[in-house]
Amino acid sequence: MRNGRFSNAAGQDQRKDFARDRDRILYCSAFRRLAGVTQVASASEGVLFHNRMIHSLKVGQIARRLVEQALEQNKALDIDPEVAEAAGLAHDLGHPPFGHIGEETLSELLKELGDPEGYEGNPQSFRILVRLAIRFDDTPGLDLTRATLAAVMKYPWLHKKDDPKKGRKWAAYHSDEPMFKFAREGHEADRPTLEAQIMDWADDIAYSVHDLEDFHRAGMIHWSQIQEKLELEAIISGARAKWPDAPTDAVKRLEDAAQRLFAILPSQMREPFVGNADQRRKLRWWTSTLIGRYVQQTSVEEKRVTKPPEFEDEVRFLKQITWRYVIENTALAGQQFGQRKILSELFHDLHEIARSPKLRNAFPHRSRHLLSEEGIQYPRAVADALASMTEAEVVALHMRLRGIDGGTVLNPIVR
Repeated sequence: MRNGRFSNAAGQDQRKDFARDRDRILYCSAFRRLAGVTQVASASEGVLFHNRMIHSLKVGQIARRLVEQALEQNKALDIDPEVAEAAGLAHDLGHPPFGHIGEETLSELLKELGDPEGYEGNPQSFRILVRLAIRFDDTPGLDLTRATLAAVMKYPWLHKKDDPKKGRKWAAYHSDEPMFKFAREGHEADRPTLEAQIMDWADDIAYSVHDLEDFHRAGMIHWSQIQEKLELEAIISGARAKWPDAPTDAVKRLEDAAQRLFAILPSQMREPFVGNADQRRKLRWWTSTLIGRYVQQTSVEEKRVTKPPEFEDEVRFLKQITWRYVIENTALAGQQFGQRKILSELFHDLHEIARSPKLRNAFPHRSRHLLSEEGIQYPRAVADALASMTEAEVVALHMRLRGIDGGTVLNPIVR
């Protein structure tokens, strides 16, 4: 049954099963932490940029609208807007401090200490939902329904080191395999559920449009420059390089996508953004128009979510703009160098503390119970602890343990 739970840890109330899933995710501390975690720019940059929580809220909202739109066309579809929204809210719970550089760093450190799976955000999200989140006395995790757990899985398989696809992205660590099997019972192997496909497309839409909006506001993206021949060729070349199994006509399709986007680009967005009312109004119109047409032209069949290829091409082009002007930016690279160093040093410090009973009072109190869990390895416990922190907490704890800033005993840093 889609609404089956592993434990049924809580009684019934006025809500339907899938609504309860959504609410449990929304109210868990792992979701609240995302307000202090990088989306693309650091969460410390302030309200100008999306943090990981705002991104997740928008992914959930878009996923819900995609389901509602699909049900308008075919009420017989076995999909639920609450499940899709819950998956959108939960899909990045395992996103560690400092974004993808944090993910890479934790993975490298775990592998150095003998863990072959390393760290990956998708299985960490699942791990939080089924094991790490604290909600019930005798049941680990949030005790969500099968449908919601399956909807979080963009890559519904376990890690396989020598498989190019299954060794890069996967749904659950092997230690969480029993819950993986519970969630995937009755589903075709390696095929994401409809709600998982919807959430994945919602994630692409949100990332490609809302992040681009941020960096336009910040003055990092100049549309008049993008339209210049050499710059446009460079963006298209980058987008093609990131396109898995790119078709032979990939460059032409991306060129056409760029021209369609330029055709609806308001003149106010070709000017430096100063934040006047007309610019903000046109920017909001542009983002709303893009999201609206991507949602409205998506179709859902019994086993597959179908998007018009031209809109997928536009999303690829938009995402590459963010890569070129932001992710490959020299200033961001320098910031990430420091973040990698902080996370690496803190990991080693916490690993030393975890192995010494005399030092364990220095381990974050929030995660100290992990050290006594049956079968858990200390490196994995340290990774779980770090993945539960905001970026500000990581920086503060690093400074405390390295003696850079002793702070005060009245400030526990990590609660």
